[in-house]
Parts: sequence; structure tokens; C-alpha cells
Amino acid sequence: MATVVAKLRVMPTSPDVDLKKLEIFCKSKIEELKAKFHSAAIEAMAFGLKSLTITLFGEEAEVNLDKIEAAIKENADVSTTDVIDVRRAVG
Repeated sequence: MATVVAKLRVMPTSPDVDLKKLEIFCKSKIEELKAKFHSAAIEAMAFGLKSLTITLFGEEAEVNLDKIEAAIKENADVSTTDVIDVRRAVG
């Protein structure tokens, strides 16, 4: 069975959102949905706004990126989530 590695970009609603708290929230939602959290990085976007780029992985049959995106969007501080990269790791 293949392992899926994906990156999500989480955009906050404003520059005032605490991205560390948002990272903890996202990590808990990812692990609830049977994926494994790998890392998170804060990236500058424009006009002082920063995004959170999250890398996660898991078994291809178990990871449902649509459900993970929907769970993360439940947070009031999240404006949008986008899958920006998906890869299969075989071996």
C-alpha cells in the first residue's frame, strides 16, 4: 500500500490570528482523521498576512483530504484551506 504525502495551505481570517494556536488545532484535527502530522511552516503572503503550510502523511486508503480540509475550516480563524501538493511514496 502506498503512503500519501500532502501539503495544505491554511489561510487565516486576519493578520492578528495566532498561527501557533492554529497549528495545534490543525494537528489535532489531522490526527483525529487518521493521518499523521509531519510539520508546519509559516509563510509570508502579502500585506502582512501569513499562511500556515502543513505537511501530513498517511496510508492512501485511510487519508481523506476533503474531510481534513472540512475539519480545519470549522475553526472561526480559518478563511480557506487548499491542498497545494499531493504525492505518493511507494516502498
